[in-house]
Amino acid sequence: MKQQILQLLNSSLETLAAKGEIPAPAENIVQIENTRDESHGDIATNLAMILAKTAKRNPRDLAAIIIENLPESDLIEKTEIAGPGFINFFLRHDAYQSIIAEILKQKDKFGESIVDKDKSVILEFVSANPTGPLHIGHGRGAAYGAAVANLLRKVGYDVNCEYYINDAGRQMDILTTSIWLRYLQLCKQEIPFPDNAYKGEYIKRIAKEIYDKNNSKFNTATNGLLNLFDEEDPEIQIDNIINYCRDELGSDCYQYFFNAGLDSILNNIKRDLEDFGVVFDNWFSESSIVEKNTIKQCIDKLKKNNWVYEKEGAQWFSSSKFGDEKDRVLVRENGQSTYFASDIAYHSSKVERGYEKIIDIWGADHHGYITRVKASMQALGLPADKLEILLVQFATLYRGKEKLQMSTRSGEFITLKELQQEVGKDAARFFYILRKSEQHLDFDLELAKSQSNDNPVYYIQYAHARICSVFKQLTDKGYNYDNDTALSNLSVLSEPHETTLLRTLARFPDVIEISAKTFEPHQLAYYLKDLANDFHSYYNSNQFLVEDNIIRNARLALINATKQVIFNGLSILGVDSPEVM
Repeated sequence: MKQQILQLLNSSLETLAAKGEIPAPAENIVQIENTRDESHGDIATNLAMILAKTAKRNPRDLAAIIIENLPESDLIEKTEIAGPGFINFFLRHDAYQSIIAEILKQKDKFGESIVDKDKSVILEFVSANPTGPLHIGHGRGAAYGAAVANLLRKVGYDVNCEYYINDAGRQMDILTTSIWLRYLQLCKQEIPFPDNAYKGEYIKRIAKEIYDKNNSKFNTATNGLLNLFDEEDPEIQIDNIINYCRDELGSDCYQYFFNAGLDSILNNIKRDLEDFGVVFDNWFSESSIVEKNTIKQCIDKLKKNNWVYEKEGAQWFSSSKFGDEKDRVLVRENGQSTYFASDIAYHSSKVERGYEKIIDIWGADHHGYITRVKASMQALGLPADKLEILLVQFATLYRGKEKLQMSTRSGEFITLKELQQEVGKDAARFFYILRKSEQHLDFDLELAKSQSNDNPVYYIQYAHARICSVFKQLTDKGYNYDNDTALSNLSVLSEPHETTLLRTLARFPDVIEISAKTFEPHQLAYYLKDLANDFHSYYNSNQFLVEDNIIRNARLALINATKQVIFNGLSILGVDSPEVM
């Protein structure tokens, strides 16, 4: 219906421009929206106010001539000019009734559009370091990223979801060394454990697996190791222990411990994400860009373009010349490239792979990285405008009044797997996207587990299950549902609750489009709450399985369409639609 109103308004503007009443308007200038207040009609536009300045007319006067030049339409009952120049459209009652046939015909395709048909996008999200299990903070990024991917597909994008595996660099060395130290303890070596090594039980489990396979094969004298604990600076201490580990094990054995840790943790990450309903099309390894020498190639190109200089033995990128607060190190004094250098190479590879749009979803603590990454793309001559970076605040989990910790190094955290086991996938997925991604989220465990109307996901799923129950009662009561009879008699749907429900159903395609355009799945979540509320109100005030064949079939068609839209919406959010609750 909105598309038809858009066409009518564009036609009016073309007519006015041809008459010389207004200058030729810019393309796509017409913007309309569904109204929330029925007294303001069904659809409204501020078009007259937008055009008033260029047309050199009073907005209300301009609104009047726009209305006068609208083509005839059976869709519109009346129009009104409101406030400083809004045009409100009141649609005919039967215009909304036609949405039922559209929904029942399109089924799970209802809500899809081709606004961005076949545009390719790479969407990278989660990308947690493979140094420990996914915790609840990662879960929010996973739920958000998967929902954004589904929304983009619904409006036509060809979406490729990617997980960037940070399997190179210092954190992986700390992980490897942590596993080796736990292995030595299993070999009856009495050695302390560094404060800033990885301490989770999963480290002990991986070390035990290595010990069970190899016994004391990798055991070694530890006199030199024990002396390293005398270093008071914890960062220098752990680096010294890493170097000792490398020397004692040798490259092949060190790589064995490295791979054991990486493979175990990464496999668990993949399994936890799959259980969470999040599937990636590609797992991109940081080590692959190291092996292909991509980092060096990017740095060499930056040097060639005079964006790199040396200071204090390190190589620096002149990111401040692109608006960054300061320049950034690419290569440290010891010759090791930084994480930032890897990020440059990784984003260069995304462009080279030919995607029309590049979307990164990062934790909000990475906000400062945005300018420097875009600066590096500009310096390399790459289209930085292709890159869109979305930020996600980590969630804070509460059990009662107790705030739960999420430190990967200390091992004191609630994993995503544990969260799913406690509240279930559906509640976790839904609650994670209930707020804008960049806003802080307090996750209420007790509410997520409750089977009450206060729990929004339960409330929505219950609406779907209630409709399924109505259809199961059909045969018990000796009735039948005939779709053809229903669709030819929709005019009987004139009750206030029916009108409200029809208006809400008609909004679904617009909600999908807006949610996709703004990367805001929470808008869809709140729409589904509204739809469920409209249905429950209808259910509580009207009978569906009535004697009158025409009324019964029309009402069943309406709630059947409602069931389909709930299913479609929840599917986008990664939430199931149970038939029984």
